[in-house]
Amino acid sequence: MREPAFWYRPRSPTSHLLSPLGMLYGAITARRMARKGFDAGIPVLCVGNYHVGGAGKTPTVLALTRLLRELGETPVVLSRGYGGRLNGPVMVDRERHTASDIGDEPLMMARDVPVAVARDRLDGVALAKSQGATVILMDDGFQNPHLAKDASLIVIDSERGLGNGKVFPAGPLRAPLGAQLARTDALVLIGDGHGADDVAAKISARGKPVLRARLKPDAASVARLSGKPVLAFAGIGDPERFFRTLRASGIEVVRTRPFADHHMFSPAEIAALAADARREQLTLVTTEKDLARLRGIEGAPDGIVPFAVQLEFDEPEKLRQLIGDHLYKSRERRFSAR
Repeated sequence: MREPAFWYRPRSPTSHLLSPLGMLYGAITARRMARKGFDAGIPVLCVGNYHVGGAGKTPTVLALTRLLRELGETPVVLSRGYGGRLNGPVMVDRERHTASDIGDEPLMMARDVPVAVARDRLDGVALAKSQGATVILMDDGFQNPHLAKDASLIVIDSERGLGNGKVFPAGPLRAPLGAQLARTDALVLIGDGHGADDVAAKISARGKPVLRARLKPDAASVARLSGKPVLAFAGIGDPERFFRTLRASGIEVVRTRPFADHHMFSPAEIAALAADARREQLTLVTTEKDLARLRGIEGAPDGIVPFAVQLEFDEPEKLRQLIGDHLYKSRERRFSAR
């Protein structure tokens, strides 16, 4: 889905026209969010968004994976497998599965952490526990009421913020902001922008932590592209952010091609990109998530360079304390309930 431009305009006639639908959708979603979910029996940490589209959930999940392992935990990621055809439950196998099977994000994350894909998240919990999980990391699902969360970390791009602040389809929000703020345990702001400062202030006023982080380019990726003019393409929530990251890393971006989030590339599209790159003597570069979707596409060139990034927190010890506290409290609660 490509986000409509009016979502990021404060007084759009289209948004105003769609507001009644947004209010109805928001009321239904808020009511669903209030339901009591199933207790997985082990800690469940959810990484979510207030809004549709991307903001950096996947890098956040991978950063939490590293932290949990440092704490002696065995995390398993639970994903719905958006864009994939398999309902699951199934553990992602990078040798056997493609993005069309289980979605691009699970396929990419499975390189670093076990990933269970399940449309029914309760089935996914059982599968994750069978793999020895001591903690379940939910990739998305903040608004889904079926599974109880021990902590919910919400990710926002600090530059884009929440657009016009209205509920889908009038705006990008998945539910009324108030209902989502009430269920937020921490806010993760990615980048140095100020588009989400008002949301951060509301979270702080509730006594919840605000964590700042930034995407740090992989040194090997930067070195591989140093001195090479590139044609950059991306089908993610915010392709322009990817292009900005390349330029900020000193990469000479000559051409860009944005696609909709989770776009499934056709052989013809990849052939056209390769032809454009050859004609202008450019190197093709894309995100790791996009590269995951290119696996198995007939005729996809071997020379496409994935540009890797890693999320780094400004205050890693604050994050460590936050996660450690939630793990302790969740286990203490379950022990006391016996």
